[in-house]
Amino acid sequence: MNITTSIKTKVARIDTGEVFTYDTLSIPQSEFSAAAKALSRLVANGVIKRYKNGMYYKPKQTVFGELKPREDVLLKNYLFENDKQIAYITGVRLYNQLGLTTQVPNVVRLASKDKEIKTKIGSLIIKPAKSYVPVTRKNVPLLQLLDVIKDFKYIPDMDQKIGVDFLKKKIDNLSDEDKEKLTNFAKAYPPKVRALLGAILEVLSFDQLSESLKETINYLSSYEFGISQNTLPTISNWNIV
Repeated sequence: MNITTSIKTKVARIDTGEVFTYDTLSIPQSEFSAAAKALSRLVANGVIKRYKNGMYYKPKQTVFGELKPREDVLLKNYLFENDKQIAYITGVRLYNQLGLTTQVPNVVRLASKDKEIKTKIGSLIIKPAKSYVPVTRKNVPLLQLLDVIKDFKYIPDMDQKIGVDFLKKKIDNLSDEDKEKLTNFAKAYPPKVRALLGAILEVLSFDQLSESLKETINYLSSYEFGISQNTLPTISNWNIV
């Protein structure tokens, strides 16, 4: 099967409104030139539309006209390369999805270890954020939990007790393996993250994990989160104020 026929077959299987790239079509780099011509012909014939260089979609017609791809569908294409996850959503957009804030910003932060992702998708402004460890599909939920801890004090309109209860529940429900991974990942984060995670692990009686974090923290430093002793009784053991 030549590249043109192969692309037509693969495009025919794609749902309308779905965004796809060269990676989606599994086009080898040696075939990029021929693939570009084939895709351009499909664009010229109205079968597909080009969203931007390297990104296409099958237009969906409604009684109100053409329906463009949803922003979240377009956003997903920046999270993966060669079917491997390289970035994840963080910041206020994530904290809204987790139910920690009612704010829905038009700025979305994408965290990646080795890449700065800046772009605009419809009304969304995409800005880069730092991932402290390499991103994989499996570790994204753990990294997002650590980001909640890192930004805890600055999450808009979040009730401190609700925030602490959320973290306690999420961490308590992790498998033993993921609790250990979470603890190890935290060692790459700023000391304040290790302190708050350590205090939560201690109150949940995961003493071995909490002690491994205490060894990495300067006992002369203090960490300001604005959390009360009633909300998290172990804060005094971690110099959290």
